[in-house]
Amino acid sequence: MTAQLIDGKIVSEKVRNGVAAAVAKLPGKPCLAVVLVGDDPASAIYVKSKGEKTEAAGMRSITKRYPATATQAEIEAELTALSADPEVDGILLQLPLPKGLDEASALACIDPLKDVDGLTELSAGRLVLGKPGLRPCTPTGCVIMAKYALGNDLAGKNVVVIGRSILVGKPVSLLFLAENCTVTIAHSKTADLPALCRTADILVPAVGRPEMVRGDWVKPGAVVIDVGINRLAAPEKGEGKTRVVGDAHFAECRETAGWITPVPGGVGLMTVACLLRNTVLAACARRGWSAPKDLGA
Repeated sequence: MTAQLIDGKIVSEKVRNGVAAAVAKLPGKPCLAVVLVGDDPASAIYVKSKGEKTEAAGMRSITKRYPATATQAEIEAELTALSADPEVDGILLQLPLPKGLDEASALACIDPLKDVDGLTELSAGRLVLGKPGLRPCTPTGCVIMAKYALGNDLAGKNVVVIGRSILVGKPVSLLFLAENCTVTIAHSKTADLPALCRTADILVPAVGRPEMVRGDWVKPGAVVIDVGINRLAAPEKGEGKTRVVGDAHFAECRETAGWITPVPGGVGLMTVACLLRNTVLAACARRGWSAPKDLGA
């Protein structure tokens, strides 16, 4: 068996097209504001991509840039001002912040109604309670990709999530639970992790350990949604060169799984698409517009 690919380019494009179609029917243009602190190259690339895709979907994009020397007070003042700005519908604080800045304190300054990354305490609480709200982008993308493989009805599927982070592990578990799946969260203290993984219809590695999940950890025909993005040395490409791999050993797992996301080209592409989706939902909720029923997912 060779697993079918869940191509992030195809699935994310479907979501972005749905967003663009919805925006075209709205009475105004939603606006996404991104705050970038410091000069991390990867963050700069992500922010540029988010801005381009926001505008390509017919929305307005604002980027607020601060040097790594910016103070906590400056960042929090910016987030507070954006929260109060009636023209801004969504706010994203690009993480990680430079050392010395308190991410939790900064995130607390974001109006939960504009929290398009779903990271404020109120957003997290509404997710736990099953109340409507903005959901974290990467976990939402994981669920959309699982539905791409298995169809919209995931009820009764056994899901094993490896990792209990507040960014992915915990929220993705709750999102699958909301789909009526049976969910197990595995972590560093889990006994016989390979055996547990073999019970999963949907396996979600999200721990940041390169190629940890081997082929014999995967139930035949299972769906593997690989959240990991890790860089390994690739001397065969030249001195100092690297290659990107996931938390699953792609070649081995593809021989056992029914469906698998590639890395790169998988879950990462969904994060921006779901950010745009959340911006539309936030704008509709704030402005009293009718929320579109189909946003490509």
